[in-house]
Amino acid sequence: MTFCVALLGGSFDPVHHGHVALAELFADLLQPDQLRVLPARPWQKGALQASDADRVAMLELAFKDKPFPVLLDLQEIERGQPTYTVDTLRALRAELGPDASIVFLMGADQLQKLDSWREWHALFDLASLGVAARPGYELASDKLPPAVAQELSARLATPDAVRNSPHGKVCLAHTLAVDISATRIREALRSGADASALVMAQVLDYIQQHNLYKN
Repeated sequence: MTFCVALLGGSFDPVHHGHVALAELFADLLQPDQLRVLPARPWQKGALQASDADRVAMLELAFKDKPFPVLLDLQEIERGQPTYTVDTLRALRAELGPDASIVFLMGADQLQKLDSWREWHALFDLASLGVAARPGYELASDKLPPAVAQELSARLATPDAVRNSPHGKVCLAHTLAVDISATRIREALRSGADASALVMAQVLDYIQQHNLYKN
């Protein structure tokens, strides 16, 4: 059976229920051998409000004791400079070899702007995509940029086919009804509103203990 890695990247500033729900959905669909969680270094200067150390600590708390193997992959932080997804996937492909199945997970909001990513066509030579619907962001082809819709149409596959292919497939999941954004969480924390429905209790405790997102 093909060794399968599901890759969840993001700023995780902070990690929230939506991130974990996306990971759990595809852990169930794909049964990957490993979920890699990869805190990103966004291009926009000053885009992050929590430090790298705090983001990593919150991720460790959020993904502790999951019923599937989780590995925190810190390559983007350790590189010390912002990198593009295509660079990270090339590094991961070099590490895992040509036969491993790599599935990059994202929400439909990211799919809708995929054609703005650097070398986005090359992503399919390196990995498959696992995409989940989000409220307000549809996966229907007429809601996507025409170039993305055309690329996807020939690549749609069952979870089993995606799991057993090294790259080039797309699995769409219409069942994720979680609508949470990190921006909304930071606003709630800044204003002193209750964020317990948005963030895991252990992560919220960490945020409060370390006075994150106060200003």
